[in-house]
Amino acid sequence: MAYKREPTVVGVPNFNAAEDAATLRGAMKGFGTDEQTIIDILTTRSNIQRQAIAEAFTHEYGRDIIEDLKSELGGHFEDVIVALMRPPAEYLCKELHHCMEGLGTDEHVLVEILCTRTKPEIAEIVETYERLYNRPLAEHMCSETSGDFRRLLTLIVTGARDEEAGGDHARAVEAAQQLYDAGEAKWGTDEEIFNKILAHESFTQLRLIFEEYKNISGRTIEQAIKAEIGGELADALSAIVECVENAPAWFAQRLRAAMQGAGTDDAAIVRIVATRAEIDLGDIKREYERIYDKTLRSELEQGETSGDYKRALVALLGPA
Repeated sequence: MAYKREPTVVGVPNFNAAEDAATLRGAMKGFGTDEQTIIDILTTRSNIQRQAIAEAFTHEYGRDIIEDLKSELGGHFEDVIVALMRPPAEYLCKELHHCMEGLGTDEHVLVEILCTRTKPEIAEIVETYERLYNRPLAEHMCSETSGDFRRLLTLIVTGARDEEAGGDHARAVEAAQQLYDAGEAKWGTDEEIFNKILAHESFTQLRLIFEEYKNISGRTIEQAIKAEIGGELADALSAIVECVENAPAWFAQRLRAAMQGAGTDDAAIVRIVATRAEIDLGDIKREYERIYDKTLRSELEQGETSGDYKRALVALLGPA
């Protein structure tokens, strides 16, 4: 189903960048830091407004607001505030770079960022990554991943998805049959067919294909993927399927996983709350409550998060 997308942060009317810059400078000057003022301003301004504040801050004080915030704040509170201050594509590129640098790669981050974005969002990330790191994202990713998982991500970042075409029922039936023949209907699985269809077709077309798959197979495409495919590729294909059908529910489940178990995955919590606040965090909140019968606000308030970090996350959720 298609969502109207309900953000929780839309910016403020009568915005004054110079005034906000002066207030933030005052909150960071002298002895101690006024964290609540930083939260009140930065969690209610849109990212465009925050970029205007950063520009006014440099113009007025000759200083970099992100560097000043880093020097005054710490821990996960610093992480969420800095995430808010960066342009979204730049922030996501830094997260991608971080998850691939050093020993090992965090495939969950690659899936979360690359398998859930629209084609225009991916194009902006690709352009920004090369500008920031003087290296194509596809090249870096190919050096850190392998096999069918690498092939799927490469198709995504090279813009293979056709978002122009509307839904075509006859083609959907044909593609659903190809998926069935490549998986459930044979011994072994032809992952290449799954990659080709799920990375190339528009989300509108994929919805039709998944409906037809159920008609042919009697099972959902998610059930087929779980039964036929394993590892990171299964996670990536499942993320695409779930985001086609209900992206807010996928992010709600990712948040739940980040908050449960031994220790919280604060990087994932910050990434989702900060980057979805202006897109569909209102929908994610609603889906979270529907799936878990608890509000996302109460989970964050009762979880392991603490102090200013918790207040910043809860502020981004919007009114109760």
